[in-house]
Amino acid sequence: MIDVELASIPAGTVAMHDARRKRKWTVELEPFEIAVFAVTEELYAEHADAPSRHPRRPATDMSWFAAIRFCNALSEWEGYDPAYRFDGVDVVWDVTSDGYRLPTEAEWEYACRAGSTSATYGPLGEVAWTSADGVSTPQNVGGKLPNLNGLFDTLGNAWEWCWDLLDPARYGEYRVFRGGGFADDAWSVRASTRRGGEPRMHHDDVGFRVARGGFDAEGEAQGWSLLADRERAAYDGPLPPGWTPRR
Repeated sequence: MIDVELASIPAGTVAMHDARRKRKWTVELEPFEIAVFAVTEELYAEHADAPSRHPRRPATDMSWFAAIRFCNALSEWEGYDPAYRFDGVDVVWDVTSDGYRLPTEAEWEYACRAGSTSATYGPLGEVAWTSADGVSTPQNVGGKLPNLNGLFDTLGNAWEWCWDLLDPARYGEYRVFRGGGFADDAWSVRASTRRGGEPRMHHDDVGFRVARGGFDAEGEAQGWSLLADRERAAYDGPLPPGWTPRR
């Protein structure tokens, strides 16, 4: 079986930004672990019914739900308590669990930046696969230089799902993905760029990497809060043009 290589990320703070609401805030993070590489086709195939045609490429064309189920399968295989449970169609995160999970958006950005306050942690040509490379598929993980946390491909190659909702008032249940992909221009391949999609959607440039770390809390951890999600979703007026219809 393939071992998941994790990097230990120390406690610290990260500045977050919500462009639509014109809000900035700082998140204090406890220590956690995050994978050095995105989940590869080879690793994914060991725990899911999926082919591995290109073993060292990031596993893409992957929905958020598929990533959640993979995290639980990997946890159970390695003897950890699963981080997620399904309550009907809803996914509940047990923040005390020591199992594998998706990083929160704040964890992802903090780990990606690795102390940098710039848009990228190095020259894009050296650290990220982007449209400038002229490739038409994701590339094998680890082909560019890592950041100072020792993480590869957090920028470029494949977008990475996070736990958080994107903007529940505007987009409903859409979940965040971060980092940019192989077909994206430099404008999208930045540590602060936020995108997202419906949790059942899948595209050939969206994958994920796993994290670990449990916390002594309930309903909130590492910049995420269930209460904050509910407050962000609260919108009683008519939906403006371009907003996602509510179910």
